[in-house]
Amino acid sequence: MIKEGKIVIVGAGMVGSAVLNALMSGSVVNEIAVIDMNEDRVKGEVLDASHTNAFSFSNNVNVHVGSYEDCKDAQVIIITAGPSITPDNASSRMLLLNKNIAVMDSVMSEITKYTKEAIIIIVSNPLDILVQYAQTHFDYPRHKLLGTGTLLDTARLRQMIGEKCGVDSKNVHGYVLGEHGENAFVTWSGVNVSGIPYDQLNDVFQTDLDKQALYDNMRNVGLEMVKLKGYTSSGIAASCNRLLKCIMLNEQSVLPIASVQKSVYGLNEVAMSLPSIVGKQGIERVLEIPLSEKEKTFLNHCSEHISSIMNSIQQK
Repeated sequence: MIKEGKIVIVGAGMVGSAVLNALMSGSVVNEIAVIDMNEDRVKGEVLDASHTNAFSFSNNVNVHVGSYEDCKDAQVIIITAGPSITPDNASSRMLLLNKNIAVMDSVMSEITKYTKEAIIIIVSNPLDILVQYAQTHFDYPRHKLLGTGTLLDTARLRQMIGEKCGVDSKNVHGYVLGEHGENAFVTWSGVNVSGIPYDQLNDVFQTDLDKQALYDNMRNVGLEMVKLKGYTSSGIAASCNRLLKCIMLNEQSVLPIASVQKSVYGLNEVAMSLPSIVGKQGIERVLEIPLSEKEKTFLNHCSEHISSIMNSIQQK
């Protein structure tokens, strides 16, 4: 039986610990079990995080070292396990493919011993490939297996546009869709600031927005941060916390998150990020928002790219 408010985090590295801290201050969970192969590391992270319970922003979360048996009654499981890109190896998230497929296989084998009821959020890279691998190889309910996807890419783009226009980025609307990686694309036809279309922003806000420059910056900024500080953690932790809150509070918000798509836009069994209504049961519906012909071309290219990688994995 699902225990409301119980979360399991698999992986206590830089990203896992950042996710843990974000959840501790989010006030929507009451228990967090953290699993990691490094026993000292996970004990230290749990002990450190537990001290935040004394502050007013925390709702006294039972945070503890966990095991995979904790998954049997978890409401949500967050997977951050596996190696991340490093400053010496920061050219592409796809460089993590073989290692993290093996990690995902091991993690999902353990999780599915205990549950197929929990909602699983995948954070590890290459994200879309891992979402599709986990769903198809373990027959996990597709509406319950999600990836943070282009939620962070979208946040980065909105922040950049907001800064250029001198407005709060929460007033910027529009999505980055497709792959969390090199084949992400921007739905420029739907980008706006409080209803003002993208093509009018330069005149209205007296700025110099450039689509290509914004796209290049959005796509490369994550890898640039890895080169500068060694890893990324804050943005993805905030993305994960946003998605979790949406689930826990049954918000039914529309978020650009990754799942295995079927039928929408004519896609068939391919994982990528599309605008999705998210609530207590996971993904309730994937929306077919209007796309320009050029954007449809980008969508199909992304689908072909991910499908070709999945085919290569299955042939090994």
